[in-house]
Amino acid sequence: MTDKTLTGTLIDHVLAVKYEALPPQAIDMAKHVSLDGLAVMLAGSTEPLGVGRISIEYVKQMGGAPQASVITGGFKTSMQNAAYANGTMAHALDFDNTWYPLNHPTSPTLPAILALSEHHGTGGRKIIESIVAAFEVQARVRLAATGMADGQLFHKPGTTGMFGAVTAAAKMLDLGREQTLMAFGIAGSRAGSLSINTGSMTKSSHAGHAARMGIECGVLASMGWTASSDVFGPGGFFDTFLHGNAQPELLVKDFGRPFRMVDPGVGFKKHPSNYFTHRPIDAALALREESGFDAAAIERVDIQFPRFDYVNRPQPKTGLDGKFSVQYATAIALLDGEITVDSFDDRRRFAPDAAALLAKTTLHFDDAIPRDFDRMHAVVTVTMKGGRTLTKKVDRLSGWVGYPLTEAQRMQKFNACARRVLTEKAAARVVELVNGLDTLADAREIMDILRAG
Repeated sequence: MTDKTLTGTLIDHVLAVKYEALPPQAIDMAKHVSLDGLAVMLAGSTEPLGVGRISIEYVKQMGGAPQASVITGGFKTSMQNAAYANGTMAHALDFDNTWYPLNHPTSPTLPAILALSEHHGTGGRKIIESIVAAFEVQARVRLAATGMADGQLFHKPGTTGMFGAVTAAAKMLDLGREQTLMAFGIAGSRAGSLSINTGSMTKSSHAGHAARMGIECGVLASMGWTASSDVFGPGGFFDTFLHGNAQPELLVKDFGRPFRMVDPGVGFKKHPSNYFTHRPIDAALALREESGFDAAAIERVDIQFPRFDYVNRPQPKTGLDGKFSVQYATAIALLDGEITVDSFDDRRRFAPDAAALLAKTTLHFDDAIPRDFDRMHAVVTVTMKGGRTLTKKVDRLSGWVGYPLTEAQRMQKFNACARRVLTEKAAARVVELVNGLDTLADAREIMDILRAG
């Protein structure tokens, strides 16, 4: 007899997601997020401080049956270890896509899906089905977790992302209803990641941990491992992590009608940094186009921003920490006219011109600006020698939900990431394979290319 718990209803929705019934827009978006996810994994392997290098070396030392590829690592290891390394690299640059409410849907899920497909030979249609289901569950948990403040306390990839990862594993492994309930219950005891680690290497590992644990939960459940069958019920996830400050009914209300990856959609990042820095970056880049702008003549930079301590880092400790500093990201955009992966290495962070402009850059919190990411804005004002001021306000953010990047812009991002480690021919083949994902027998050719790097 089917139970009437909220968790049971959610699982019924998850199991009902089938490729054959997916709208074309969801299938297309699954391909878009896959290509974007692969791009940031490739580039993440080159993260300047060594997130990719250490992650690859770590799983190589840990050993494991050669089941799945470590991207750019040149070897295979266990599914769990591969998912950990690839998931960590997917989040290493903070370049992975996100959406509303703020959440990273790809980095905890796609690495698990690829590892399972490679080992088990699971086809492209099941990959797409799993991506759509995993995104929807992650969105639903995030919507219901109304007390999860952005950038504070628990970091989302290791909490809400964990349930996206276990959804992916349940779909890829074709778990039955009872097994899926158990997998979700196990995942509840694997969830957790602290935002206090933002600015360090550990933040990236939250996505990798979720991807790895998603596989573990699915495999254990398939073997008969038991857990609570109502992880979202009384005393479960919402009560434990949010002390009941949640709306659990949003887990299932209008599930898949439409899928949230279609409406409101997915945000694809233009810059490899925390999303809260993007509006000030865009304002800075626009100011550089103003007549008479001269970076060398800047006397001071003032940034008006909603009250959000998470990105108030006037003197970031490292280039990696600079990804989460509104002051640093704005200053570098003003100096260089672009933001790249290398904008956040230590050489750029501590270069004399960067240090000098950073000292002249001030972040001002304005409580009149909404803190909600969807409604906020940023204002950057540059005062030049002689007293002239230039000001730019940015509210609409291209790439964000509702203002999507064009196909050309998405491809520009993919190629910029891929060429750090792939030949042009190899990168083009990956694009071809992902565009035809629903025709593939499995992900093995894709992973063969990415493993070689």
